[in-house]
Parts: sequence; C-alpha cells; structure tokens
Amino acid sequence: MLHSKTKCKTAGTWRSQHTNPNATALLRQELDSKDAIILHQFSRPSNGVPSLSPFCLKMETYLRMADLPYQNYFDGKLSPQGKMPWIEYNHKKVSGTEFIIDFLEEKLGVNLNKHLGPHERAVSRAVTKMVEEHFYWTLAYCQWVENLHETQKMVSLFGPFSDLLKWILCHLTKGIVKREMYGHGIGRFSEEEMYTLMEKDMRTLAGLLGDKKYIMGPNVSTVDATVFGHLAQAMWTLPGTRPERLIKGELINLAMYCERIRRKFWPEWHHDDDNTLYESEESSEASKTYSPLQDFSFYSRTETFDEEGNSISQTPDTDYTGHSLFDSDVDMDEYRDHEQCK
Repeated sequence: MLHSKTKCKTAGTWRSQHTNPNATALLRQELDSKDAIILHQFSRPSNGVPSLSPFCLKMETYLRMADLPYQNYFDGKLSPQGKMPWIEYNHKKVSGTEFIIDFLEEKLGVNLNKHLGPHERAVSRAVTKMVEEHFYWTLAYCQWVENLHETQKMVSLFGPFSDLLKWILCHLTKGIVKREMYGHGIGRFSEEEMYTLMEKDMRTLAGLLGDKKYIMGPNVSTVDATVFGHLAQAMWTLPGTRPERLIKGELINLAMYCERIRRKFWPEWHHDDDNTLYESEESSEASKTYSPLQDFSFYSRTETFDEEGNSISQTPDTDYTGHSLFDSDVDMDEYRDHEQCK
C-alpha cells in the first residue's frame, strides 16, 4: 500500500492507480496515510465531465497543474465548515479552495504564480473574485434552475430508486441555489438581467485572454484553474444554453482556452460532442482512441499505469497515447474561414 511521497514516487514520477472493487476499503485505509493529499469532492457525473461543481473541478485541475499527487474520495461528506471540496493532509482538514491552495503552497512549496509580478498577482486575484463571486452565480442559475432537466440527467446515482433520488436532490439544490442567489443579491434581478451580467463577465474574460495561451500569459497560473473550472461548465454541462452558444460561437478564444487546458491536464477526459474545429490534424488522430475518465487514486500527469501495472510514458506535454499536445487548437484566421463556409 502507498503511504508516503517517497513510497509512491517511482523513477521521479508519481504513480496513478485506477479504482477497483475493493476501492472503498482501500480508500478508508489510505485516509490515514502520511503525506498524501486526500481530495474530498462530489461524485463524477455520468456525462464524462469530471465535476458539475466549478470549485471541485478547479481544485482537481490545480493539483494537476502543480503536479501534486492526490487521492480522490467521493464520499459526499462536507467539510466541518459545510464546504466542498476539501482536503486532508497529514490528518489536517482544510476547506475552501483559496485556503487549500495557500495551505499547499506553505506545506509543499508549490507556487504556480512565482513568475507573476505584483501587478499581475493583483489582476489575478481580481479576476478570481469576479469569477467566483459573480460569474459563478449566473452559471449556477443556468445549471440548477433554468437547465435543471438536463443537469438531472448528468447527476450520477445508482440503485432501485436512483431516478427519484436524483429528482429530489436536484430540486432541493434548485431551491438552495435560488435562496442563496436572493441573499447574494444577484437573484433579485430578472432572468434576462442575470444573463446580461453573465455575458459581461464572459466578454471580460475573453478580452483579458485575447490571443494569449493562458490568462496571464504563456505560463499557467492559479487563476487558470479557477477560470477553467467555471468556463468548463459552459463548455460541457449546459447544452443548448446561452453561455454554451456564446463560448462556442462569438467568444471562440475561450473555447480554445478550455480545450487547451483539458487536453494538457486532463488527457483521459474525452467528450462525445468534441468539435473538430478545435482540433489540429495531429490531435484528431489521437482522439480516435481514448480511455474513459477514471476515478484515479494517486494521480500524476507525468506518468500513468495500465491495468496490468505497466508504465506508460507520459510527460506534461503529451497525452496518454504519447502524441504531443498542441498549444493552440486553432488560430482565428482558420476560425473565420470556417465561419464563412457555413
């Protein structure tokens, strides 16, 4: 059993294990492991997206960006503060993604923002707060109020009464979201006014990103985990809605940005509705065969292991097939040509 960093590290890389029928018992034992990051989050949805929660997706993406080994624990249990996600590390519980990241930076010495200057750090925090304290609520409205029927299909529950339980869970969540939005203040506006605010936030992100690789430039930083966690909901969990039409239409640079991060840090995540407009010739070949999203135990983007335990070489710039991951899926000239052909 893997207990510590030194024991789960192999040839300078981190080991990744798939879950198995004995995963529950194994996970409970691993909760007491030393120097292991235990990530508590909601269960994987049924549509292949890692999470319907922007904050859970943010946290897991951050761990992958920082190349930190972690173990998922899908028990649905909230933190003592009533938050999700939350982590345990050396028996200390930390909740709230901002506090989790601060904690990991202090304990493990990781820092995705070390290349940023004071002004860039200030901009990053301002963008983070806009996304998490404003844009989030408009997404939550779209996901849990207006588009509840589609969201209900994505919730993963099993058992003889799963459909009834999903209906109850989703409608309870709808009531909670509406109540919290009203308390926040944004829920006191009309639906059209809320979507106007959503569009302003998305256009702000598109303008800030421009033609850059990541929000703050050529290198990934913490704000990218935040922005991706939220924009991914518009890209892959809100079919037919206004945010999806906007991100896949006029604000195409945001769609390219999401695809770029997904392919680099989530190589096993494949979506049935992948748009070949975002693919290069090289990546379209790679996408013909793929592995389903796994509930990884110890995960690293630098090495994976197949079912027999054989090592599959994988670097931060390659996917599970060994193909290189391109930095930019499509340039704007190609997109304009595509639009003119419609």
